[in-house]
Amino acid sequence: MSKRVVGVEEKLPFAKAIPLGMQHFLSMFGATVLVPMLMGFSPSVSVMCSGIGTALYLLVTKGKIPSYLGPSFSFVGPVVVAGAAAGVAGVGSAIVVAGVIFVVCALVIRAIGTGWIDKFIPPVVMASIIFVIGCGLSTTAVSEALLTDDSVSSWQALTVAFVAFITVVLCTCFGKKIINTIPVLLGAIVAYVLSCAFGLVDFSPVEEATWIGVPEITLPEFDLSAIILVSPIALVVVIEHIGHLFVIGEMVGRNYGPMLWKSVLGDGLATVVAGLCGAPPATTFAENIGVLSVTRVYSTQVFWFAAIAAFLIGGFCPKVGALIGTIPDPVIGGVSIVIFGLIACNALKMLVTHQIDLHQSRNIIIFGGPAVVGVGMQALSVSIPLGDYAIPGLAVAALMGIVLNIVLPEANADCEKPAV
Repeated sequence: MSKRVVGVEEKLPFAKAIPLGMQHFLSMFGATVLVPMLMGFSPSVSVMCSGIGTALYLLVTKGKIPSYLGPSFSFVGPVVVAGAAAGVAGVGSAIVVAGVIFVVCALVIRAIGTGWIDKFIPPVVMASIIFVIGCGLSTTAVSEALLTDDSVSSWQALTVAFVAFITVVLCTCFGKKIINTIPVLLGAIVAYVLSCAFGLVDFSPVEEATWIGVPEITLPEFDLSAIILVSPIALVVVIEHIGHLFVIGEMVGRNYGPMLWKSVLGDGLATVVAGLCGAPPATTFAENIGVLSVTRVYSTQVFWFAAIAAFLIGGFCPKVGALIGTIPDPVIGGVSIVIFGLIACNALKMLVTHQIDLHQSRNIIIFGGPAVVGVGMQALSVSIPLGDYAIPGLAVAALMGIVLNIVLPEANADCEKPAV
């Protein structure tokens, strides 16, 4: 059964748009809380800034790119190291500079155009990067669904994860009207109710939280060592950002190349705001891209509701935030398996759409080599040390694909079929 596609500029009735917005809010919530906890930042400020950053992004891109912005995992290592000496305020200055680097990159892209992307990051390389993004996140989804404290979860937790997964699948494949547009939200709700029945939910944080509060904003303080250590990671995230934008473009059937500079600019402004408030740097969220792929609802109107919810709940309603925070990991893991799987499938779809000939050894090597290295590094949580930095798997895969595309000869009589 085919599913109706909701276009980027299409407006929906509030009764449909609000649940769809809450679905995106729910999808990003886990990572938006986890990243600041790893960095030593305030989770509530992180959620609030994700709403502000997304609103800025939608304004800069004039509502033409459906995307949600949240905190980036790529910055976790350097921020933790820098934060030990500089504190949240010192790291805040580094995050502001990282945002400025984003802005500079956007202006450079505007000046030189996007022709370099076709040369250095053609579809076969981009597909490999996207594949790493989707499959690299699989460890997060599976660990949340199946593991508790590095051991196999109880049968109740495993059942919850399975129910979350199967509910999303059934709603996506067989749901009608609004049901098949909010499968992630419904999967989370059904699994959450089951979690409550199994006694897996602790409501004490909700009881302790107040209904109304104010965010604990931490203004930045200049710290040169933190800036040197943290801000260059923005260059790595730009590559990830380009990959995300190409995925969205493939899904909605648009060429977002001419808008790339605006997209990167919006990300940069969101990161500057995050640094000014004491929140992690921003990036486009793969989780929400996965939701787009599941629902085929591309309306940017929906992201406004997600942004408003994040701003209000993260900044001014601790009790609701605490309630959402009680959602057990198996619930998030179960729905994430579908979401991240679809991101990886978009990479394969890109190979088909652009008619990449996988009978050629060159294309197999350019796609397969970086994909295996990137996914393997993500799965093992390893990176390549470079002085005070650590190059993550996604960046290694991207650089490897770019280099292979440059050095390997174009297809010829000696390079038509794979050796195996």
